[in-house]
Amino acid sequence: MRGRFIVFEGVEGCGKTTQARLLGEWLESRRIPHVLTREPGGTAVGEGVRPLILHGGDIHERTELLLYLSARAALITEVVRPALEAGNLVVADRYEMSTFAYQGCGRGLPLEQVRAINDFATGGLKPDLTLWFEVPDTVANRRMEGRGGPDRIERAGLAFHDRVAAAYRELAGTEHAVEAVDGTLDPADVHARVVHILHARFPETFANSPG
Repeated sequence: MRGRFIVFEGVEGCGKTTQARLLGEWLESRRIPHVLTREPGGTAVGEGVRPLILHGGDIHERTELLLYLSARAALITEVVRPALEAGNLVVADRYEMSTFAYQGCGRGLPLEQVRAINDFATGGLKPDLTLWFEVPDTVANRRMEGRGGPDRIERAGLAFHDRVAAAYRELAGTEHAVEAVDGTLDPADVHARVVHILHARFPETFANSPG
């Protein structure tokens, strides 16, 4: 049986990376075969692209898009599809919804063109479920201030991040199989909500794995 592809999405500071880690630990404790991925990363190409995107200098919007999608194409080919075909659960920290929000709406690239290029990079692979961690701008900004030095995306400016946040709110209502999760709660409570959703959505996968 093909595995399930679960994606965690949201703005900077929404808590998705923490929740991906917590779910990975939960899956490990229950011996559920899984792969935890992040974007960009997870392959030699992705790890090579990551510092260019996050810590490099100025990059043109189209160049940025293609760097992200080259990393994604490698990840899908080398990691995600083989894991799914082996029946494993794949948990991804970011996927195509990030590209639509950040490079499409945030950077102002034509969204339909972004979708077409993304589909080429992924071979049309869609998540079985995308969890969107919803937080107000004030919460996201406070969490970002508590981190170390901001990366290149985080430094893009308030107007850019406002466009990204607005895009997520719109995309959450139009994209396939997206469920909103309140990201303002205590991380343990958010994790409990994630597990509850997974039990409800995929009972055949999680029937023998109590929360």
